[in-house]
Amino acid sequence: MSVTNALAQALNDALPQTQCTRCSYPDCRAYAKAIAAGEAAINQCPPGGTEGVKRLAALTGRPVLPLNPDNGLEAPRQLAVIDEAWCIGCTLCLKACPVDCIVGGPKAMHTVIDHLCTGCELCIPVCPVDCISLQPVTGARTGWQAWSETQADQAGSRYAWHRERERRDELERNERLAALSTMRE
Repeated sequence: MSVTNALAQALNDALPQTQCTRCSYPDCRAYAKAIAAGEAAINQCPPGGTEGVKRLAALTGRPVLPLNPDNGLEAPRQLAVIDEAWCIGCTLCLKACPVDCIVGGPKAMHTVIDHLCTGCELCIPVCPVDCISLQPVTGARTGWQAWSETQADQAGSRYAWHRERERRDELERNERLAALSTMRE
């Protein structure tokens, strides 16, 4: 493993694994790789907060910076809550959730598995009926005071599973399309 890859892995391990994209990268691993390559600042992760910036500074040897407000503000961790009376079962929130913590089926009510939700907020903008809201769940605790290493590890594992499921679904879809194409010939 190269020094850059080892640093990227250490940086990824120091991130909260919310996969929220607020850092301007598609996931925590991509942000960690960009930091390791010198392409991103260490102050772009609102869920990690000030403590997260300190962790990244210690790993990179860079000076501690204030959190970049362009990426968001450090705040208490939140939980997505679906108003089940308004949910139309469109499944868009299921597709948007990076840790698969929303369950439900097409044209059926959806719900959030509370202890798995990272508060990433990615389900909010895709909901066509605005039935998803956020509720703070950590009181005044923010950043790493609102999120544990265990929760980060679990979220990282769930995200890896989510990505693998997406890859498998795409492969199966392509195989079905190829079989259909062959049948038509």
